[in-house]
Amino acid sequence: MGNSDFSNAGTVNHTHSKAIRIASVASAAAVAAALSCPAPVRAQTLDDDYWLNVQAYYPRVDTNARVTAKTEQAIGTDIDFEKDLKLDNRDVLPAVSAGARFGHVVVAADFFKLKRSGSIDLARDLVFDDVTYPVNARISSGFDSNIYRLTVGYALVQQPDLELGAAIGVHATQFQLELSGQATTDGETFATERRRKKVFAPLPTVGLFATWRLAPRLEATGRVDYLSLKIGDYDGRLVNAQAGVSYKVLKNASIGLAYRYVNYRIKIDKDVWSGRIRYALNGPALILQASF
Repeated sequence: MGNSDFSNAGTVNHTHSKAIRIASVASAAAVAAALSCPAPVRAQTLDDDYWLNVQAYYPRVDTNARVTAKTEQAIGTDIDFEKDLKLDNRDVLPAVSAGARFGHVVVAADFFKLKRSGSIDLARDLVFDDVTYPVNARISSGFDSNIYRLTVGYALVQQPDLELGAAIGVHATQFQLELSGQATTDGETFATERRRKKVFAPLPTVGLFATWRLAPRLEATGRVDYLSLKIGDYDGRLVNAQAGVSYKVLKNASIGLAYRYVNYRIKIDKDVWSGRIRYALNGPALILQASF
């Protein structure tokens, strides 16, 4: 795709490495503490076989995309949806997670979505698909994503105060990108041209997870999922990491805080168009959980 695809690679890689370190340190600390401390009385989520939580996730969002029609010679513009189109770079996202433990087998699923739209007078020409949106044109834009995660893990270490394991799974994302407004096609200006692209990218992952009981009512958790693979029309890299703590306020209810980092880089090569999406979210989440 060219060097422009990775113009922010230094910043992204730094945040990427930081996120992985957060999850890795959580896991390493859990192992070290479990080996050095006697096991406390059993209580809290490590003893629960099922759990469900809702989250208010407040990430910083960085979205960059390019779409090039194979019928055109012009390469699509590398569009920063937050800078070029002024979409919000902060939003509160509702998220839901659920899990179950069957002996050493741990199954977990997540879902969250992001929906944004806006309008702006362009500060530069943008080429999207086979359409050129000229400078000063009034453009409406949208970027939606639904993110699904499912993992099946095996607890390699399972003690009263510690669970540590490895997992395989799938991280599937449905993207929808849209631009509409005054445009130029074949040298002619039209009142309105609308272009929409939908992408569904199911990407397999491998990962690690850990849960460590710090005190009878307090737990720390960490996980990281990773992928770098070419599958069919998609050439993707994905990192999904989270670290957090939770406190049990009632017998079957906990409240917690977590930091979550998600980063995609997906190249797409369809029959009639090609492109790429770089999509990063990172920020805190407030979690309410029921377990039994």
